[in-house]
Amino acid sequence: MTNSPVRVFILDDHELVRRGLRELLEGEGFDVVGEAGLAHDALRLIPLARPDVAILDARLADGTGIEVCRTLRSGDPSFTCLILTSDGAEQARLGAALAGAAGYVLKEIFGTVLIDRIHRAAAGETLFDPLVAGRIITDLTTTSAHDSPQARLTAQERRVLSLMSSGMTNREVGNSMFLAEATVTGYVASLLEKLGFQRRSRPAAAVAMGPAGHRS
Repeated sequence: MTNSPVRVFILDDHELVRRGLRELLEGEGFDVVGEAGLAHDALRLIPLARPDVAILDARLADGTGIEVCRTLRSGDPSFTCLILTSDGAEQARLGAALAGAAGYVLKEIFGTVLIDRIHRAAAGETLFDPLVAGRIITDLTTTSAHDSPQARLTAQERRVLSLMSSGMTNREVGNSMFLAEATVTGYVASLLEKLGFQRRSRPAAAVAMGPAGHRS
């Protein structure tokens, strides 16, 4: 008796990347249950597809994979995500930690490493050292050098960041701070932009709407 194939969803705003990933994964026996190029579409499709692992590009035309992961996990913490990024390792670890993701995948490591990480994430492993990520986030919430990105964070954003680092979802952060979840989502979007997870166009208003949102 063989095990069921791992179900994977791909979110990347480059069609060639999505196509290459699909061909690679299907060739390795994965079941690619869906794909999207926009955060808005991913938030609608992923809950319907119910993948074992969602591979989410860190930077998208209408938001970030980090926000997509946080929104999904705020509604259902059982979602497992990997953040796909071309950033350096430290920024990638930070992004994965802020997302509540199982780990990150550098775009330069497509191949056997990617396959291994998807299998491990599907098995419930965390693929980065949470202590290392915790130290990075601690530095962000305590360092205030004028030329550092964290110096631009407001006191409220630092509080949100600190709670995010403890593994809280947006909903849990909101409950702790007596804020609406949508307000927390706005703070998350702002601090991600200040920390270098830039959007390439408009803010991801669709991300704040959650999986049930619709296009305006």
